[in-house]
Amino acid sequence: MSATVTPDAVVVRTLVRLKLRLLANGLRRSPGRRALYVIGSLLGLAVTALVATAFSFLHGHAGAGDAAVMLTTSMVIGWGALPLFLFSSDEAADPTRLTMLPLRPSAMLRGTLLGALIGPGPVIALVMLSGAAVAGAAGGVSVPFAVLGVPLAVVTLVTLSRAVAAGNAKLLSSRRGKDFAIFGGLLFALLIQVGNLVSQSILGKSGEKGLDLSPLEPFAAVLRWIPPVGALDAGRTAGESVPLALLQLASTAALLVVLLRWWRRSLQDLMVTADSSTLITTRQVGRSTRDLFPAGRLGAVMQRHLRYAWREPRAKAAVFTSIGMTLVMCVLSLVQGWATVYLVSFTGLMLGLQMVNLFGMDGSAFWMVSATLATPADARDELRGRAYAVLSYALPVTLVLSLVLAVATGKWSEWLPALGLAFAGLGVGVGAGALLSVLAPYAMPADSNPMRNAAPGQGGLVALNTFGSMFGVALIASPVAALMLVLPAWTVLPGGLVYGAVFALLGTRLAADRLLERVPEILAKAIER
Repeated sequence: MSATVTPDAVVVRTLVRLKLRLLANGLRRSPGRRALYVIGSLLGLAVTALVATAFSFLHGHAGAGDAAVMLTTSMVIGWGALPLFLFSSDEAADPTRLTMLPLRPSAMLRGTLLGALIGPGPVIALVMLSGAAVAGAAGGVSVPFAVLGVPLAVVTLVTLSRAVAAGNAKLLSSRRGKDFAIFGGLLFALLIQVGNLVSQSILGKSGEKGLDLSPLEPFAAVLRWIPPVGALDAGRTAGESVPLALLQLASTAALLVVLLRWWRRSLQDLMVTADSSTLITTRQVGRSTRDLFPAGRLGAVMQRHLRYAWREPRAKAAVFTSIGMTLVMCVLSLVQGWATVYLVSFTGLMLGLQMVNLFGMDGSAFWMVSATLATPADARDELRGRAYAVLSYALPVTLVLSLVLAVATGKWSEWLPALGLAFAGLGVGVGAGALLSVLAPYAMPADSNPMRNAAPGQGGLVALNTFGSMFGVALIASPVAALMLVLPAWTVLPGGLVYGAVFALLGTRLAADRLLERVPEILAKAIER
Protein backbone atom coordinates (compact mmCIF):
# COMPACT_ATOMS: atom_id res chain seq x y z
CA MET A 1 0.00 0.00 0.00
CA SER A 2 1.59 3.25 -1.12
CA ALA A 3 1.80 6.13 1.27
CA THR A 4 -0.13 9.26 0.42
CA VAL A 5 1.67 12.58 0.47
CA THR A 6 -0.27 15.46 2.00
CA PRO A 7 -0.21 18.87 0.32
CA ASP A 8 1.55 20.36 3.33
CA ALA A 9 4.32 17.78 3.04
CA VAL A 10 4.74 18.71 -0.62
CA VAL A 11 5.02 22.39 0.30
CA VAL A 12 7.61 21.65 2.97
CA ARG A 13 9.63 19.52 0.59
CA THR A 14 9.41 22.19 -2.12
CA LEU A 15 10.60 24.95 0.20
CA VAL A 16 13.58 22.88 1.27
CA ARG A 17 14.43 22.21 -2.37
CA LEU A 18 14.00 25.90 -3.08
CA LYS A 19 16.61 26.77 -0.45
CA LEU A 20 19.02 24.25 -1.95
CA ARG A 21 18.33 25.62 -5.43
CA LEU A 22 18.98 29.20 -4.27
CA LEU A 23 22.32 28.15 -2.84
CA ALA A 24 23.24 26.26 -6.01
CA ASN A 25 22.17 29.05 -8.38
CA GLY A 26 24.05 31.61 -6.32
CA LEU A 27 27.24 29.62 -6.78
CA ARG A 28 26.68 29.28 -10.52
CA ARG A 29 26.72 33.01 -11.15
CA SER A 30 30.47 33.22 -11.53
CA PRO A 31 33.57 31.18 -10.65
CA GLY A 32 34.77 34.04 -8.47
CA ARG A 33 31.63 34.03 -6.37
CA ARG A 34 31.75 30.24 -6.05
CA ALA A 35 35.37 30.35 -4.91
CA LEU A 36 34.62 33.17 -2.48
CA TYR A 37 31.71 31.23 -0.98
CA VAL A 38 33.70 28.03 -0.60
CA ILE A 39 36.78 29.76 0.80
CA GLY A 40 34.69 31.87 3.15
CA SER A 41 32.75 28.87 4.40
CA LEU A 42 35.91 26.83 4.94
CA LEU A 43 37.64 29.70 6.74
CA GLY A 44 34.55 30.26 8.88
CA LEU A 45 34.40 26.60 9.80
CA ALA A 46 38.14 26.54 10.52
CA VAL A 47 37.95 29.57 12.80
CA THR A 48 34.86 28.13 14.47
CA ALA A 49 36.62 24.81 15.03
CA LEU A 50 39.58 26.62 16.59
CA VAL A 51 37.30 28.58 18.92
CA ALA A 52 35.34 25.45 19.84
CA THR A 53 38.59 23.58 20.50
CA ALA A 54 39.88 26.41 22.66
CA PHE A 55 36.69 26.33 24.71
CA SER A 56 36.85 22.56 25.07
CA PHE A 57 40.38 22.94 26.48
CA LEU A 58 38.89 25.15 29.20
CA HIS A 59 37.11 22.09 30.61
CA GLY A 60 37.98 21.77 34.26
CA HIS A 61 39.22 25.36 34.49
CA ALA A 62 37.53 27.63 37.02
CA GLY A 63 34.98 29.77 35.24
CA ALA A 64 34.82 27.65 32.08
CA GLY A 65 31.06 27.33 32.42
CA ASP A 66 30.76 31.10 32.82
CA ALA A 67 32.78 31.64 29.63
CA ALA A 68 30.49 29.19 27.79
CA VAL A 69 27.46 31.16 29.00
CA MET A 70 28.94 34.45 27.76
CA LEU A 71 29.74 32.90 24.35
CA THR A 72 26.19 31.59 24.02
CA THR A 73 24.77 34.96 25.03
CA SER A 74 26.80 36.74 22.36
CA MET A 75 25.53 34.25 19.78
CA VAL A 76 21.92 34.86 20.86
CA ILE A 77 22.42 38.62 20.45
CA GLY A 78 24.04 38.14 17.06
CA TRP A 79 21.38 35.79 15.68
CA GLY A 80 18.62 38.05 16.96
CA ALA A 81 20.10 41.34 15.74
CA LEU A 82 21.74 40.51 12.40
CA PRO A 83 18.42 39.95 10.52
CA LEU A 84 17.65 43.61 11.19
CA PHE A 85 20.85 44.67 9.39
CA LEU A 86 21.27 41.96 6.73
CA PHE A 87 17.63 41.32 5.87
CA SER A 88 17.99 41.98 2.14
CA SER A 89 21.19 39.92 1.82
CA ASP A 90 19.35 36.60 2.28
CA GLU A 91 16.58 36.03 -0.23
CA ALA A 92 15.33 33.01 1.68
CA ALA A 93 14.80 35.11 4.82
CA ASP A 94 12.26 37.42 3.16
CA PRO A 95 8.80 35.90 3.72
CA THR A 96 7.09 38.52 1.55
CA ARG A 97 8.33 36.65 -1.54
CA LEU A 98 5.95 33.78 -0.72
CA THR A 99 2.94 35.58 0.75
CA MET A 100 1.11 35.86 -2.58
CA LEU A 101 1.16 32.10 -3.05
CA PRO A 102 -1.81 29.98 -1.83
CA LEU A 103 0.13 28.39 1.04
CA ARG A 104 -0.86 27.60 4.57
CA PRO A 105 1.13 29.43 7.26
CA SER A 106 1.91 26.17 9.06
CA ALA A 107 3.38 24.63 5.91
CA MET A 108 5.39 27.77 5.18
CA LEU A 109 6.64 27.74 8.76
CA ARG A 110 7.88 24.15 8.66
CA GLY A 111 9.38 24.49 5.20
CA THR A 112 11.23 27.73 5.89
CA LEU A 113 12.46 26.44 9.26
CA LEU A 114 13.96 23.33 7.67
CA GLY A 115 15.41 25.48 4.89
CA ALA A 116 16.91 27.87 7.43
CA LEU A 117 18.75 24.95 9.05
CA ILE A 118 20.57 24.37 5.76
CA GLY A 119 23.74 26.34 5.27
CA PRO A 120 27.02 27.22 6.97
CA GLY A 121 25.41 29.41 9.65
CA PRO A 122 23.66 26.66 11.63
CA VAL A 123 26.68 24.38 11.21
CA ILE A 124 28.96 27.04 12.65
CA ALA A 125 26.55 27.58 15.55
CA LEU A 126 26.41 23.83 16.20
CA VAL A 127 30.20 23.50 16.29
CA MET A 128 30.62 26.59 18.47
CA LEU A 129 27.99 25.56 20.99
CA SER A 130 29.36 22.02 21.11
CA GLY A 131 32.73 23.38 22.20
CA ALA A 132 31.03 25.59 24.79
CA ALA A 133 29.07 22.59 26.10
CA VAL A 134 32.29 20.61 26.53
CA ALA A 135 33.85 23.52 28.43
CA GLY A 136 31.03 23.59 30.97
CA ALA A 137 30.43 19.83 31.23
CA ALA A 138 30.36 18.31 34.72
CA GLY A 139 31.03 14.64 34.07
CA GLY A 140 29.00 11.84 32.53
CA VAL A 141 25.69 13.20 33.80
CA SER A 142 26.14 16.18 31.46
CA VAL A 143 26.21 14.08 28.28
CA PRO A 144 22.45 13.55 27.77
CA PHE A 145 21.71 17.18 28.64
CA ALA A 146 24.35 18.40 26.18
CA VAL A 147 23.05 16.06 23.48
CA LEU A 148 19.58 17.57 23.93
CA GLY A 149 20.59 21.11 24.81
CA VAL A 150 22.98 21.93 21.95
CA PRO A 151 20.58 21.05 19.06
CA LEU A 152 17.73 22.69 20.95
CA ALA A 153 19.78 25.89 21.29
CA VAL A 154 20.71 25.84 17.59
CA VAL A 155 17.08 25.41 16.48
CA THR A 156 16.03 28.18 18.86
CA LEU A 157 18.70 30.54 17.46
CA VAL A 158 17.59 29.89 13.89
CA THR A 159 13.92 30.31 14.84
CA LEU A 160 14.71 33.52 16.68
CA SER A 161 16.46 34.91 13.61
CA ARG A 162 13.61 34.06 11.22
CA ALA A 163 10.90 35.15 13.66
CA VAL A 164 12.57 38.57 14.01
CA ALA A 165 12.88 38.85 10.23
CA ALA A 166 9.24 37.86 9.63
CA GLY A 167 7.93 40.06 12.42
CA ASN A 168 9.69 43.10 10.97
CA ALA A 169 9.46 42.20 7.28
CA LYS A 170 7.31 45.19 6.32
CA LEU A 171 9.62 47.64 8.06
CA LEU A 172 12.83 46.04 6.81
CA SER A 173 11.67 45.93 3.19
CA SER A 174 10.85 49.64 3.21
CA ARG A 175 13.23 52.57 2.72
CA ARG A 176 13.03 53.41 6.41
CA GLY A 177 13.97 49.84 7.21
CA LYS A 178 17.04 50.07 5.00
CA ASP A 179 17.97 53.32 6.74
CA PHE A 180 17.58 51.60 10.08
CA ALA A 181 19.83 48.79 8.87
CA ILE A 182 22.56 51.28 8.00
CA PHE A 183 22.48 53.10 11.32
CA GLY A 184 21.92 49.91 13.28
CA GLY A 185 24.83 48.23 11.56
CA LEU A 186 27.16 51.06 12.57
CA LEU A 187 25.88 50.87 16.14
CA PHE A 188 26.31 47.11 16.14
CA ALA A 189 29.91 47.48 14.95
CA LEU A 190 30.54 49.96 17.76
CA LEU A 191 29.06 47.54 20.31
CA ILE A 192 31.36 44.81 18.99
CA GLN A 193 34.33 47.07 19.62
CA VAL A 194 33.05 47.78 23.13
CA GLY A 195 32.77 44.05 23.76
CA ASN A 196 36.29 43.64 22.43
CA LEU A 197 37.56 46.23 24.90
CA VAL A 198 35.74 44.52 27.77
CA SER A 199 37.21 41.14 26.85
CA GLN A 200 40.67 42.68 26.61
CA SER A 201 40.29 44.20 30.05
CA ILE A 202 39.28 40.80 31.45
CA LEU A 203 42.16 39.01 29.75
CA GLY A 204 44.48 41.75 30.89
CA LYS A 205 43.79 40.75 34.47
CA SER A 206 45.37 37.37 33.85
CA GLY A 207 48.61 37.06 35.76
CA GLU A 208 51.17 34.38 36.27
CA LYS A 209 48.50 32.00 37.57
CA GLY A 210 46.84 31.83 34.16
CA LEU A 211 43.57 33.01 32.69
CA ASP A 212 41.29 34.70 35.21
CA LEU A 213 37.62 34.29 34.28
CA SER A 214 36.23 35.29 37.67
CA PRO A 215 34.92 38.70 36.42
CA LEU A 216 32.41 36.77 34.27
CA GLU A 217 30.77 35.06 37.23
CA PRO A 218 28.24 37.77 38.25
CA PHE A 219 27.05 38.16 34.65
CA ALA A 220 26.89 34.43 33.94
CA ALA A 221 24.98 33.80 37.18
CA VAL A 222 22.05 35.73 35.71
CA LEU A 223 22.38 34.93 32.00
CA ARG A 224 22.48 31.15 32.45
CA TRP A 225 18.80 31.16 33.49
CA ILE A 226 17.68 33.05 30.39
CA PRO A 227 16.66 30.77 27.48
CA PRO A 228 18.13 29.67 25.13
CA VAL A 229 21.37 30.17 27.07
CA GLY A 230 19.99 27.81 29.71
CA ALA A 231 19.81 24.92 27.22
CA LEU A 232 23.55 25.10 26.70
CA ASP A 233 24.25 25.51 30.42
CA ALA A 234 22.04 22.55 31.35
CA GLY A 235 25.00 20.19 31.10
CA ARG A 236 26.91 22.13 33.76
CA THR A 237 23.83 22.50 35.95
CA ALA A 238 23.15 18.76 35.78
CA GLY A 239 26.29 18.19 37.81
CA GLU A 240 24.71 20.21 40.63
CA SER A 241 20.99 19.59 40.25
CA VAL A 242 19.22 17.53 37.60
CA PRO A 243 15.80 19.15 38.21
CA LEU A 244 17.29 22.61 37.60
CA ALA A 245 18.93 21.35 34.41
CA LEU A 246 15.57 19.99 33.25
CA LEU A 247 14.04 23.38 34.07
CA GLN A 248 16.60 25.08 31.83
CA LEU A 249 15.78 22.75 28.94
CA ALA A 250 12.04 23.20 29.51
CA SER A 251 12.33 27.01 29.52
CA THR A 252 14.20 26.94 26.21
CA ALA A 253 11.59 24.61 24.73
CA ALA A 254 8.88 27.00 25.92
CA LEU A 255 10.70 29.90 24.28
CA LEU A 256 10.94 27.91 21.06
CA VAL A 257 7.18 27.37 21.09
CA VAL A 258 6.59 31.10 21.66
CA LEU A 259 8.94 32.04 18.81
CA LEU A 260 7.25 29.57 16.46
CA ARG A 261 3.83 30.98 17.30
CA TRP A 262 5.12 34.54 16.75
CA TRP A 263 6.68 33.50 13.46
CA ARG A 264 3.45 31.82 12.32
CA ARG A 265 1.33 34.81 13.29
CA SER A 266 3.69 37.12 11.40
CA LEU A 267 3.44 34.94 8.28
CA GLN A 268 -0.34 34.92 8.53
CA ASP A 269 -0.49 38.71 8.92
CA LEU A 270 1.75 39.17 5.89
CA MET A 271 -0.55 36.96 3.82
CA VAL A 272 -3.80 38.74 4.68
CA THR A 273 -2.82 42.41 5.06
CA ALA A 274 -2.22 44.85 2.22
CA ASP A 275 1.25 46.11 1.39
CA SER A 276 1.42 49.77 2.38
CA SER A 277 3.66 50.50 -0.60
CA THR A 278 0.68 49.84 -2.92
CA LEU A 279 -1.63 52.25 -1.13
CA ILE A 280 -2.08 55.78 -2.38
CA THR A 281 -1.12 58.34 0.22
CA THR A 282 -1.01 62.10 0.20
CA ARG A 283 1.49 64.33 1.89
CA GLN A 284 2.03 68.00 2.29
CA VAL A 285 4.61 69.46 0.00
CA GLY A 286 7.06 71.53 2.00
CA ARG A 287 8.59 74.85 1.15
CA SER A 288 10.84 74.73 -1.88
CA THR A 289 14.55 74.66 -1.21
CA ARG A 290 15.44 75.76 -4.71
CA ASP A 291 16.79 79.08 -3.46
CA LEU A 292 19.49 77.29 -1.47
CA PHE A 293 21.20 75.99 -4.63
CA PRO A 294 22.78 77.74 -7.62
CA ALA A 295 20.66 78.30 -10.69
CA GLY A 296 20.81 76.14 -13.77
CA ARG A 297 22.24 72.67 -14.20
CA LEU A 298 24.76 73.10 -11.37
CA GLY A 299 22.06 73.52 -8.71
CA ALA A 300 19.89 70.75 -10.19
CA VAL A 301 22.80 68.30 -10.07
CA MET A 302 23.51 69.23 -6.45
CA GLN A 303 19.90 68.63 -5.44
CA ARG A 304 19.75 65.30 -7.26
CA HIS A 305 23.00 64.05 -5.70
CA LEU A 306 21.98 65.06 -2.18
CA ARG A 307 18.59 63.40 -2.59
CA TYR A 308 20.30 60.19 -3.70
CA ALA A 309 22.71 60.39 -0.77
CA TRP A 310 19.76 60.63 1.64
CA ARG A 311 17.28 58.25 0.03
CA GLU A 312 19.36 55.61 -1.79
CA PRO A 313 20.42 52.90 0.71
CA ARG A 314 23.75 52.16 -0.94
CA ALA A 315 24.75 55.82 -1.14
CA LYS A 316 23.65 56.44 2.43
CA ALA A 317 25.52 53.36 3.60
CA ALA A 318 28.72 54.64 1.97
CA VAL A 319 28.44 58.08 3.59
CA PHE A 320 27.60 56.90 7.09
CA THR A 321 30.09 54.04 6.95
CA SER A 322 32.84 56.58 6.27
CA ILE A 323 31.74 58.65 9.25
CA GLY A 324 31.11 55.60 11.43
CA MET A 325 34.58 54.13 10.80
CA THR A 326 36.17 57.32 12.08
CA LEU A 327 33.85 57.43 15.08
CA VAL A 328 34.78 53.86 16.00
CA MET A 329 38.48 54.72 15.70
CA CYS A 330 37.98 57.83 17.84
CA VAL A 331 36.15 55.90 20.58
CA LEU A 332 38.82 53.19 20.61
CA SER A 333 41.62 55.76 20.74
CA LEU A 334 39.98 57.61 23.63
CA VAL A 335 39.42 54.41 25.60
CA GLN A 336 42.89 53.03 24.93
CA GLY A 337 44.68 56.32 25.52
CA TRP A 338 46.23 57.07 22.12
CA ALA A 339 43.67 59.63 20.89
CA THR A 340 44.81 62.44 18.62
CA VAL A 341 43.05 65.15 16.64
CA TYR A 342 44.88 63.99 13.51
CA LEU A 343 42.36 61.14 13.24
CA VAL A 344 40.03 63.63 11.57
CA SER A 345 42.25 63.52 8.48
CA PHE A 346 40.94 59.97 7.91
CA THR A 347 37.41 61.36 7.80
CA GLY A 348 38.38 63.95 5.20
CA LEU A 349 39.97 61.28 3.03
CA MET A 350 37.00 58.90 3.27
CA LEU A 351 34.37 61.57 2.63
CA GLY A 352 36.30 62.92 -0.33
CA LEU A 353 36.22 59.47 -1.89
CA GLN A 354 32.42 59.60 -1.98
CA MET A 355 33.07 60.95 -5.47
CA VAL A 356 34.32 57.51 -6.58
CA ASN A 357 32.07 55.61 -9.03
CA LEU A 358 29.46 58.34 -9.28
CA PHE A 359 27.89 57.01 -12.47
CA GLY A 360 28.00 53.36 -11.46
CA MET A 361 25.87 54.32 -8.46
CA ASP A 362 23.31 55.86 -10.86
CA GLY A 363 22.85 52.52 -12.58
CA SER A 364 20.48 52.43 -15.54
CA ALA A 365 19.28 55.94 -14.65
CA PHE A 366 22.58 57.27 -16.04
CA TRP A 367 21.11 57.15 -19.53
CA MET A 368 18.96 60.18 -18.63
CA VAL A 369 22.06 62.03 -17.48
CA SER A 370 24.02 61.03 -20.59
CA ALA A 371 21.19 62.27 -22.83
CA THR A 372 21.63 65.80 -21.45
CA LEU A 373 25.42 65.94 -21.79
CA ALA A 374 25.72 67.88 -25.04
CA THR A 375 28.57 70.34 -24.45
CA PRO A 376 31.78 70.52 -22.40
CA ALA A 377 30.01 73.02 -20.14
CA ASP A 378 27.35 70.43 -19.35
CA ALA A 379 30.05 67.92 -18.41
CA ARG A 380 31.79 70.43 -16.15
CA ASP A 381 28.53 71.38 -14.43
CA GLU A 382 27.65 67.71 -13.92
CA LEU A 383 30.90 66.95 -12.10
CA ARG A 384 31.10 70.29 -10.30
CA GLY A 385 27.55 69.90 -9.03
CA ARG A 386 28.30 66.46 -7.62
CA ALA A 387 31.55 67.70 -6.09
CA TYR A 388 29.78 70.65 -4.44
CA ALA A 389 27.12 68.26 -3.08
CA VAL A 390 29.80 66.07 -1.49
CA LEU A 391 31.58 69.10 -0.04
CA SER A 392 28.31 70.48 1.35
CA TYR A 393 28.17 67.72 3.97
CA ALA A 394 31.84 66.67 4.08
CA LEU A 395 33.16 70.09 5.16
CA PRO A 396 30.84 70.61 8.17
CA VAL A 397 31.19 66.98 9.30
CA THR A 398 34.98 67.26 9.22
CA LEU A 399 34.95 70.57 11.08
CA VAL A 400 32.57 69.36 13.81
CA LEU A 401 34.46 66.10 14.32
CA SER A 402 37.76 67.95 14.61
CA LEU A 403 36.28 70.16 17.32
CA VAL A 404 34.93 67.14 19.19
CA LEU A 405 38.34 65.45 19.09
CA ALA A 406 40.08 68.63 20.22
CA VAL A 407 37.69 68.99 23.18
CA ALA A 408 37.92 65.31 24.09
CA THR A 409 41.71 65.16 23.97
CA GLY A 410 42.52 68.72 25.03
CA LYS A 411 45.20 68.89 22.30
CA TRP A 412 44.20 72.21 20.78
CA SER A 413 47.67 72.65 19.33
CA GLU A 414 46.85 69.82 16.90
CA TRP A 415 43.52 71.25 15.78
CA LEU A 416 44.64 73.61 12.98
CA PRO A 417 47.21 71.28 11.37
CA ALA A 418 44.83 68.30 11.65
CA LEU A 419 42.08 70.31 10.00
CA GLY A 420 44.48 71.34 7.24
CA LEU A 421 45.42 67.71 6.58
CA ALA A 422 41.74 66.73 6.53
CA PHE A 423 40.84 69.46 4.03
CA ALA A 424 43.79 68.49 1.83
CA GLY A 425 42.71 64.84 1.81
CA LEU A 426 39.12 65.89 1.14
CA GLY A 427 40.05 68.00 -1.89
CA VAL A 428 42.43 65.42 -3.33
CA GLY A 429 39.78 62.73 -2.79
CA VAL A 430 37.19 64.76 -4.68
CA GLY A 431 39.51 65.27 -7.62
CA ALA A 432 40.71 61.68 -7.71
CA GLY A 433 37.17 60.37 -7.32
CA ALA A 434 35.97 62.41 -10.28
CA LEU A 435 38.76 61.03 -12.46
CA LEU A 436 38.14 57.43 -11.38
CA SER A 437 34.39 57.84 -11.94
CA VAL A 438 35.07 58.70 -15.58
CA LEU A 439 38.07 56.46 -16.30
CA ALA A 440 37.27 53.34 -14.20
CA PRO A 441 33.53 53.02 -13.52
CA TYR A 442 32.02 49.72 -12.40
CA ALA A 443 28.47 48.41 -12.21
CA MET A 444 26.56 48.22 -8.94
CA PRO A 445 24.35 45.18 -8.20
CA ALA A 446 20.76 45.33 -9.33
CA ASP A 447 19.33 44.51 -5.89
CA SER A 448 18.90 47.01 -3.06
CA ASN A 449 21.25 45.35 -0.63
CA PRO A 450 23.58 48.09 0.66
CA MET A 451 26.10 45.45 1.79
CA ARG A 452 27.00 44.58 -1.81
CA ASN A 453 28.95 47.25 -3.68
CA ALA A 454 29.68 45.70 -7.06
CA ALA A 455 28.30 43.30 -9.59
CA PRO A 456 30.03 39.89 -9.88
CA GLY A 457 33.30 39.76 -11.82
CA GLN A 458 34.44 43.31 -11.12
CA GLY A 459 36.60 42.76 -8.07
CA GLY A 460 39.65 44.26 -9.78
CA LEU A 461 37.92 47.56 -10.54
CA VAL A 462 36.48 47.72 -7.02
CA ALA A 463 39.94 47.16 -5.55
CA LEU A 464 41.39 49.87 -7.81
CA ASN A 465 38.71 52.37 -6.85
CA THR A 466 38.74 51.55 -3.13
CA PHE A 467 42.25 50.69 -2.02
CA GLY A 468 44.12 52.30 -4.89
CA SER A 469 42.31 55.59 -4.40
CA MET A 470 42.86 55.55 -0.63
CA PHE A 471 46.60 55.01 -0.90
CA GLY A 472 46.87 57.36 -3.87
CA VAL A 473 45.04 60.18 -2.12
CA ALA A 474 47.10 59.69 1.05
CA LEU A 475 50.30 59.82 -1.02
CA ILE A 476 49.28 62.91 -3.00
CA ALA A 477 48.18 64.75 0.16
CA SER A 478 51.35 63.86 2.08
CA PRO A 479 53.26 67.05 1.04
CA VAL A 480 50.86 69.02 3.22
CA ALA A 481 52.04 67.04 6.25
CA ALA A 482 55.61 67.93 5.31
CA LEU A 483 54.79 71.62 5.86
CA MET A 484 54.86 70.98 9.61
CA LEU A 485 58.54 70.07 9.36
CA VAL A 486 59.64 73.40 7.88
CA LEU A 487 56.85 75.88 8.76
CA PRO A 488 54.76 76.70 11.85
CA ALA A 489 51.92 74.25 12.49
CA TRP A 490 49.18 76.84 11.90
CA THR A 491 50.26 77.24 8.26
CA VAL A 492 49.04 73.70 7.54
CA LEU A 493 45.40 74.88 7.62
CA PRO A 494 45.63 77.49 4.82
CA GLY A 495 48.13 75.30 2.98
CA GLY A 496 45.81 72.30 3.15
CA LEU A 497 42.83 74.36 2.02
CA VAL A 498 44.66 75.71 -1.03
CA TYR A 499 46.25 72.36 -1.84
CA GLY A 500 42.94 70.50 -1.61
CA ALA A 501 41.05 73.14 -3.61
CA VAL A 502 43.62 73.07 -6.42
CA PHE A 503 43.50 69.30 -6.75
CA ALA A 504 39.70 69.23 -6.54
CA LEU A 505 39.41 71.80 -9.35
CA LEU A 506 42.11 70.12 -11.42
CA GLY A 507 40.65 66.63 -11.01
CA THR A 508 37.09 67.63 -11.87
CA ARG A 509 38.29 69.67 -14.86
CA LEU A 510 40.36 66.80 -16.29
CA ALA A 511 37.49 64.38 -15.67
CA ALA A 512 35.00 66.71 -17.38
CA ASP A 513 37.26 66.92 -20.45
CA ARG A 514 37.09 63.12 -20.81
CA LEU A 515 33.45 62.65 -19.78
CA LEU A 516 31.81 63.35 -23.15
CA GLU A 517 33.98 60.87 -25.05
CA ARG A 518 33.63 58.24 -22.31
CA VAL A 519 29.81 58.39 -22.06
CA PRO A 520 29.17 55.18 -24.10
CA GLU A 521 31.63 53.14 -22.00
CA ILE A 522 30.29 54.56 -18.74
CA LEU A 523 26.69 53.87 -19.78
CA ALA A 524 27.58 50.28 -20.69
CA LYS A 525 29.15 49.77 -17.25
CA ALA A 526 26.30 51.50 -15.42
CA ILE A 527 23.61 49.24 -16.88
CA GLU A 528 25.70 46.05 -16.61
CA ARG A 529 24.29 43.58 -14.05
